[in-house]
Amino acid sequence: MSNDYSVVSSPIILIGGIVVSDFSFRAGLVLAAVAFSATEVIAQQETDELQETVFVMGTPIRDSQVAAIEAKRNANNIADVIASDTIGRFPDQNLADSLGRVSGLAIERDQGQARFINFRGAPFQYAKIAFDGIDVLGAEDGRTPRFDAFPSVITSRIEINKAITADMPGESTVGYINIETFKPFDREGFSFSVEAGKGNQELGDVDIDKLNGRISFSNDMFGAVVFGSHNLRGRITDNREYEYADTDDDGSDDSVVNLDFRSYRGEREDNAYGGRVEFRPSADHAIFISTLYSEFIDREERNQFDFDLDSPVALNSEAYVPVIVVSRLLEDGRYDNSTDATTLGYDALFGEWSFEARLNYTETENNTLIPIPFSRGAAVGGTVNVNDIEDPLLFLTGVGDPQSSVDVNQLSYPANFSLTFANAIDTEATKVKVDLARQFDFAGTPLELKFGVQLDSREAEGGDTLLFGGFPEQLDINSFVTDTRWSSDFNNTIGGRNVNNVALDNAWRAAVGDRSVEFDDDSLISIEEDITAVYAMGTSDFNWGNLVYGLRYEQTEFSSAGTLLNDSGATTAIESENDYSNILPSVHVNIDLSDKTKVRVSASSGLSRPTYSQIRASQGVDPVSLEVSGGNPTLDPEESIGVDVAFEWYFADASLFSIGAYYREIDNVIYPGTSVVDGSLFAPGLIEEGTDTTFNSFFNGTDGKLSGFEVNLLGTAENILPAPFNALGGSLNLTFIDSEFTAPLLDNRQFSLPGTSEEIFNASIFYERYGISARLNYQYRDDWLSTTENDGLNEFWAETKRVDASIRYAFPEKVLGTKLTLALNANNITDERDVRYINSRATPNQVEGFGRRWVFSVRADY
Repeated sequence: MSNDYSVVSSPIILIGGIVVSDFSFRAGLVLAAVAFSATEVIAQQETDELQETVFVMGTPIRDSQVAAIEAKRNANNIADVIASDTIGRFPDQNLADSLGRVSGLAIERDQGQARFINFRGAPFQYAKIAFDGIDVLGAEDGRTPRFDAFPSVITSRIEINKAITADMPGESTVGYINIETFKPFDREGFSFSVEAGKGNQELGDVDIDKLNGRISFSNDMFGAVVFGSHNLRGRITDNREYEYADTDDDGSDDSVVNLDFRSYRGEREDNAYGGRVEFRPSADHAIFISTLYSEFIDREERNQFDFDLDSPVALNSEAYVPVIVVSRLLEDGRYDNSTDATTLGYDALFGEWSFEARLNYTETENNTLIPIPFSRGAAVGGTVNVNDIEDPLLFLTGVGDPQSSVDVNQLSYPANFSLTFANAIDTEATKVKVDLARQFDFAGTPLELKFGVQLDSREAEGGDTLLFGGFPEQLDINSFVTDTRWSSDFNNTIGGRNVNNVALDNAWRAAVGDRSVEFDDDSLISIEEDITAVYAMGTSDFNWGNLVYGLRYEQTEFSSAGTLLNDSGATTAIESENDYSNILPSVHVNIDLSDKTKVRVSASSGLSRPTYSQIRASQGVDPVSLEVSGGNPTLDPEESIGVDVAFEWYFADASLFSIGAYYREIDNVIYPGTSVVDGSLFAPGLIEEGTDTTFNSFFNGTDGKLSGFEVNLLGTAENILPAPFNALGGSLNLTFIDSEFTAPLLDNRQFSLPGTSEEIFNASIFYERYGISARLNYQYRDDWLSTTENDGLNEFWAETKRVDASIRYAFPEKVLGTKLTLALNANNITDERDVRYINSRATPNQVEGFGRRWVFSVRADY
């Protein structure tokens, strides 16, 4: 079967209770699933013959599962693929939701929406993404992909490569995700697909809009396709944040000293559009031009009250605090990021040689602007109840008067200030990529040789600032308070009410005129990076399987221009250059034990270059404290080498059981820290030579390790249960991960890699018959270090769980030649909350709730 059908490797089955929380139940479920597969293979063996796969109309989930299994079986490396049908049959907002169902991959969310992917327990930037085989820079920081800008519906196929071959980018430290968009020759003649939907977020009763479509045409020589997607989601988010103190001096936090009540509202929007025009003058030649633009926009309003407690309140207790200092922070802000990629391509056959050439230009943008009216210094008293720290109670009174009451929305503040945070990073990349391949017969053995070269020229510009100033005295902030209480599933015991933030921000603009910002000199990013890569790769076919081997060489040269800023405001232009090379070998052995079983063994290597902020040359120096803060252009790239092993058993139609293990050694893990250096190296003439100076920046760690074990199962009940129950199917995967690295500047302490959850679990069950396709899906991941960029490396995400569902009905008869489908998607059915904490789960520093979501849609296909 053709690889064009693609894979789904998010194996899973959900049995009984949805909320799976302890290891014993999940392990038992895996064992039960293995027993299920054994039962199915016995039933399959009782049939007289093994038939070829037949795609039955009205079973898109099963069909996609069959295609997934076949593509996985035919792959030359350890890889999974998600087909477009599978993406469409999951209740997914974006590609992160789709990828999160693949074994070993896990989602990190922001206010309930999937944003980043941790690939096999690694930091975000360790996995490289590409569109149609062209790797692109990540919009977050030049390296990290932002998946909230990529809706699932623009995608025809996603390839998730877990073991890297030589023709893949070297920046694929632990994985390479290739996102295939729709192409005009995927379907013959004229076709279109359009889907429109409306939905609701339960918290706040806000609307969700969905619209996407695709039109294509092709004949023997010419083809064109255009597609687009628009999603608009109203949102309300409950938020509580905390600060603690160690009041009994036992080394652990035991009392609350600050409570922060927040309500976020606004809209999140993602838009994507693109197309491809292709001309095939003959069977041996094709030329095309393609484009893809995607963007994510977050319009955010914030209502926040920050309460500094004059006396600490012990956890799991209630106490009256006579003096509480109140701050109010309001916001009408905007976050946006985008990726814009255009590719010119030429494919040809010259005799025995296949030739592919690509010229690509890609821009990414990431911008943040958060203007905050900041009121400080109001005084109240209050009763604080933290028996449930994730939903605290606060009843406000006058200062020292527990019998009185106050309106938190109309407090009088001694001072009003303005805070404005802004940052941006824009990248431009031009890529030339050429690949050559030829089939040979070498000593009676089929051999394919492949060679290639890739030239990348990249530029990055950006910076950030935090401005503090006065707020227009003529504006009465309290007059913008509405009568509408916060929409909240938390206890809103303070009686918080919404502020008309948009009107307040407009009045602020009108009062001050120009409100433009300039980035701080010591934050400026100005980087040029050139990468030259060449590779050679061979694939030898034998009667027992094949052997894939190759070598990739990458040469990196970059220069970073910036400024050195001292406390007097004087700046000095500085520039740093660096270059390094990497040799990246890989070997993959794929052994066919039988027509149903495979063993794979792979060894591969990769690297992760520092983010552009981490290697910026700009720095700030304070000669009084003798501290320097900024980027570190001398950072080395993080380098990995490791092995993968896997066993795959294709025990029945539409069924697969597999187990696998992987191990990576990762050198030069980047982390934030403080070092003592010769200050004259940073500020010659300002700091005397030989003066010990504190340097706050990013540094390379040592002894990084990442390992994991995966169990996958997918199957159907078609050979086990009688009708109509034989239309049931499901999938299950369970991944165990361990990681560590050593931070020399933090007393040689060991930390886990950010993004490592020790356990990831996915399960789903589906039913397809009578035109109905229904699926129920469960996701779980346990705690993980949130990022290496937090001071002390002590902020963690608590375990997360999600239950999603989808049901679709395809009408049996076409209307005017068009097939109609009705769909209902539901997300976060069990109304889970996300929690972050410092050091201990008992002391959360942030709790967020966002409610359930559902979307109803109608789709037409011609």
